[in-house]
Amino acid sequence: MNAILRRSRLAEAEPHESVLHGEAVVCDPSGTLFLPDHSLLVVSDLHLEKGAAFARRGMMMPPYDTAATLALLSVALDRYRPSAVICLGDSFHDRHGAAFMPAIFRETLVGLMAGRDWLWILGNHDPEPPPLVGGESREEVSVGALHFRHEPSAAHRPGEVAGHLHPAARIAKNGRSARGACFATDGERMVMPSFGVTTGGLNVLDTAFAGLFKLPSAKAYVIGTARIYPVCFSNLSRG
Repeated sequence: MNAILRRSRLAEAEPHESVLHGEAVVCDPSGTLFLPDHSLLVVSDLHLEKGAAFARRGMMMPPYDTAATLALLSVALDRYRPSAVICLGDSFHDRHGAAFMPAIFRETLVGLMAGRDWLWILGNHDPEPPPLVGGESREEVSVGALHFRHEPSAAHRPGEVAGHLHPAARIAKNGRSARGACFATDGERMVMPSFGVTTGGLNVLDTAFAGLFKLPSAKAYVIGTARIYPVCFSNLSRG
């Protein structure tokens, strides 16, 4: 629950404006990416109904994840009022999540979708279009100079924005350390942080990120409580 309260306070933190492959972008402390020239909000790895998916497998976890994630998404939508939204895959924790979602959560989600174009990118957790909620589903889509998909391409692909890896960064200095979710980028491509409240993070120095970025210009835009902190990969710590 403390993690949810912390995430809620990030609505007041300062976003970070940048340029990604020639496109103006705003990295928001909520974990969303906004493209002002396209009135487009991008969010990755919602993992809705994760608690319910675990319960179906006999593993109990607090059942608040969907309500909390949708509440945080509502704050981000109110902040930017986009005309279009792209969800970068793993929006539902498994292929049954949308169909089994309780009506109260489904109505909330459909209400957030109303009046704007909504695109579901298919992910490894949700490889099929979600039923009963609407929107359009694709494997990937291009908007302006950027290309949106769930898993990062193995080869360096300028303009690509992906999710899947749940990037996080650790900063250590003078015997103290801090760790937080981050946007990972070299100015040409980006891997977005996961948005779901019960999702974990993978250190951007992990081998899973090897080769994705040009290291001399690679930075982690680390989400802090007051603002986003750009930190070069060379100044990050493992663990």
